[in-house]
Amino acid sequence: MAILQVLLALMAACVGFALLARRIRLPYPVVLVLGGMAIAFIPGMPEVELDPQFALAFFLPPLLQVSAIRTDWAAFKTSIRPILLLAVGAVLFTAFCIAAAVKLLIPGFPWAAAIALGAIVAPPDAVAASAVLQKLRLPRRLVTVLEGESLINDATALVLYRFAVVAMMAGTFSWSEAGITFITVSVGGVAVGWAIGRLVILAGRRLQDSLLETAASFIACFAAFFAAEAFHLSGVIAVVTAGLVLGRAQHSFTARTRSESRAVWTFIEFVLNSMVFILIGLQLNGILDRLHDYHGWHLALLAGTVSAVLIVSRFVWVFPASWLPRQFPSIRRHDPMPPWGHITVLCWAGMRGVVSLAAALSLPVTFPERDLLVFLSFCAILATLVLQGTTLEWVIRRLGVEETRRTGMSVEEAAARTLVAHASLREMERRAEDLLAGAIAQDLLPEYRDRVRLLDGVNQGAIAAERAARLEHRLHALRAGRDRLLRHREEDGLDEELMGRLTEELDLEELRLRRLLGAADH
Repeated sequence: MAILQVLLALMAACVGFALLARRIRLPYPVVLVLGGMAIAFIPGMPEVELDPQFALAFFLPPLLQVSAIRTDWAAFKTSIRPILLLAVGAVLFTAFCIAAAVKLLIPGFPWAAAIALGAIVAPPDAVAASAVLQKLRLPRRLVTVLEGESLINDATALVLYRFAVVAMMAGTFSWSEAGITFITVSVGGVAVGWAIGRLVILAGRRLQDSLLETAASFIACFAAFFAAEAFHLSGVIAVVTAGLVLGRAQHSFTARTRSESRAVWTFIEFVLNSMVFILIGLQLNGILDRLHDYHGWHLALLAGTVSAVLIVSRFVWVFPASWLPRQFPSIRRHDPMPPWGHITVLCWAGMRGVVSLAAALSLPVTFPERDLLVFLSFCAILATLVLQGTTLEWVIRRLGVEETRRTGMSVEEAAARTLVAHASLREMERRAEDLLAGAIAQDLLPEYRDRVRLLDGVNQGAIAAERAARLEHRLHALRAGRDRLLRHREEDGLDEELMGRLTEELDLEELRLRRLLGAADH
């Protein structure tokens, strides 16, 4: 019962801090971390212990899979070179920079332990940046690279982390064995994730039930993670692969399944993200109590150095990694050098989050200087969230990276909607030629021809204004219909199940009209 009460209290705190973050216009991960720290220092507040294996296995798979499902596969493949340079190259470079800095400040510190710290804090978490990025209109390529990096960099960091921990505990390390193992666990993780993803798709075709299909997609992330880990493969890569497979097959699910699963996954994502960031803050109090052997100034110097190296090393890697490949004409022709402002934003959007937290807490209890490593990891997470998280929006706007919103519907959207409208019209015209059933189709033809006419002239001011006016009229009519339905239920009574179905239909139609109206008004 106590665990349930704590869980409900934390969820309530997450909602409250998220509302506060919206009110003061700060990224909600920042407010959640600071709020968790404030709660932890309340006198009499019990210390919240988070099992490290539980944190890694419970929080990571769903968050990775939902990001992978939303990933644009075509854009991901197009940007695979910069994604790998960040997800593999930047992670390894950052990890060794952190290790070198720790060795410089503490000469007697073991190299393996220093590399373990570097691996813990090296992978940026796009979830931490998404609270800022989703409010802004950034170039699609930039968003794709950031999201793609976050899908793969966790695997790189966790493999390096495991090797460092094993080397520290066993006292031996082989670079050749590490390289072969990295390739093996990566390829094996892809195979396991692909198999799980395909199984879920095949099961969905047989289930024919939106609730069961959504539940199957939720189980898939954990199945992929645990199956891969059971064979000592990369659970992270398995989850990402399963998510990419499911994302590419979304068209094979029913419209109801897609709509309901989006709502379910949005809720899951918010709850897990919120819980993770508030738990980061709650853990800090207990860690500080166990570092009484260290002087405060010494701890501050170590934490400040690690955080500074973490931020600077990303700049040191990203700028050359963006410029050097484009010195080859073949690469430069297909992928010109992006503006320096885009690269700066890519560097500054390097906040740390759930993976670093889980990896830090997963250190064995007997690991040398465990409390110090966990403390430095938490400080790095906190520093990047507060410093970069609160200034990322300002940096984006200061550098002019945010794209201006177009007036009217975009050319790409208009073209896609026009294709749909013309195909629908051709089918209706074909049906109108039927001698027996053509009368009904003839009645519907004017509506379909009207849609084509409006979409063909969507970028003309007069047509756009007319289209927006029509949508407004439809919304007013929809509201009048809903009001009449509510009065009917109050006056004459109406079966609640029937009321629910009718309300759902009206809600979906309103969402469709508002989305179209938004495209017309922007």
